[in-house]
Amino acid sequence: MSTIRVATTADAPALAELAAATFPLACPPATTAMAIAEFLRDVLSEDNFRTYLEDANRLTLVAEFDGQLLGYTVLVFGDPTDAAVQAAVSMHPTAEVSKCYVRADSHGGGLASALMAATLHAARDRGVRGAWLGVNELNARAIRFYEKQGFAQVGRKTFALGGVLENDFVLERAL
Repeated sequence: MSTIRVATTADAPALAELAAATFPLACPPATTAMAIAEFLRDVLSEDNFRTYLEDANRLTLVAEFDGQLLGYTVLVFGDPTDAAVQAAVSMHPTAEVSKCYVRADSHGGGLASALMAATLHAARDRGVRGAWLGVNELNARAIRFYEKQGFAQVGRKTFALGGVLENDFVLERAL
């Protein structure tokens, strides 16, 4: 049975490894290996995870089994800075579910649902009324998962990946 807990700075190396294993699963099919490598280097590196873990406006949860991280989420508290998201999100205070990734071999077993439930519970504990996220419009599996978790499409935004502007749906749910 896996354990879900708040990550610490000691988890930064394992989180970077987990991100390298899971981020490509969420990318659109045309995303190049170079674009993925750049994003991992610029956004999901061990140093960046250390910074995220030290940020009082972020909360990272991890799911682990037998000492191995199987999944993680990152909550970002506060109003969105993207204008398209600001226009779409209606519940305040809000938090972004910035990351929600589970290793491919853990898909379909309920781990992602348990991790999301713990994440939303943590957001509620911080006084948040709604949660939002962006998901690539081509990621049908993730969209189905988020809809099962109670999220609904409220808008659209773009996401830069490897110099390409990808189209994301903005999803929101009450807490």
